[in-house]
Amino acid sequence: MVDKVHCAHILVKTMPEAEEIFKKINNGENFSNLAREKSQCPSGKKGGDLGTFGRGQMVREFEKVAFDLEKGYVSKPVKTQFGWHIIKRLE
Repeated sequence: MVDKVHCAHILVKTMPEAEEIFKKINNGENFSNLAREKSQCPSGKKGGDLGTFGRGQMVREFEKVAFDLEKGYVSKPVKTQFGWHIIKRLE
């Protein structure tokens, strides 16, 4: 079992916003650029990069998806108490 992952994310307030960004990523738009433009998290300035984190450091819904993703893959929008996230597993 993996103990730590390195992820980036894009955080927005609504499901329609998240779905639109997810479509753009699937159509080849750059994840980091979209994070800089759209993310409401301070990590957006760094292209959404959250660095490496271990289990128990993120909210449950976010953590489950982050640890289940394969390296290089992007999740469908995930709802947490903070809004809607699109998560990319970097390492």
